[in-house]
Amino acid sequence: MQFDPLSDAFVRIYNAEQAGHYEVSVSPASKLLERMLLIMQSSGYVGEFQRISDGRGDAFRVELIGAINRCGVIKPRYSVKRTDFDKWESRFLPARDFGLLIVSTNQGVMNHHDAKKERVGGRLLAYIF
Repeated sequence: MQFDPLSDAFVRIYNAEQAGHYEVSVSPASKLLERMLLIMQSSGYVGEFQRISDGRGDAFRVELIGAINRCGVIKPRYSVKRTDFDKWESRFLPARDFGLLIVSTNQGVMNHHDAKKERVGGRLLAYIF
């Protein structure tokens, strides 16, 4: 029984990456997970991915490129002001300007660098480095 599909997806991606697999199937698929995979792809952490329709919630087949050292979701989903990103960056990431925090804002899901540029706050969803 899945209580947090986003956490399950990140755990599956991390475990497959550590086992040396070249691809992993993540289910169930959602718009939020798709947006997070797009952010990870544009930042160079995963390769191509595609949505697979199986009639039971769908799935994503994600190509792994061996760039993920650690990833996970942030629970509880802390609310972050636009001025406090440095504090959360030092808490969840190993070094300054190394890795990403994925944030849900009122302008959509984005990484914390884009949120700083847009000068918006939001809720922390995940980290990856």
